[in-house]
Amino acid sequence: MKTILLDTNAYVRFLAGDERVLSCLACAGRVYISVFVLGELVSGFRAGSKEKQNRQILDRFLAKPGVTILDATRETAEYFGLIKAALKKSGQPIPLNDVWIAAHALETGAVLVTYDTHFTAVPGLRTWDELA
Repeated sequence: MKTILLDTNAYVRFLAGDERVLSCLACAGRVYISVFVLGELVSGFRAGSKEKQNRQILDRFLAKPGVTILDATRETAEYFGLIKAALKKSGQPIPLNDVWIAAHALETGAVLVTYDTHFTAVPGLRTWDELA
């Protein structure tokens, strides 16, 4: 069984019943959610009209066995620094929150489940597109 890290857009598509994300979740032994993904989700919830409902759905998802929230650690910061420097050197910056999410994926060895193609610029990062 593989370990995956859900990006914000993958979680949103999961809620919409996206078959690809559902299949990936069904095959995963462990599912990580970065605290930075949670921040993006909460921001979206606050901007919408169903904040309470969306928070309840998220809480139920996070309570499932095998789902773990990743907090930022010193090791995460080390990966962040390596990624950000490499992207700057290559001239391929990505959004700051996505650098943190990529750092969590590299730190844990998880496959990143995302629909954002800019993650391909992150050296050493495995995304679900590469494993298909």
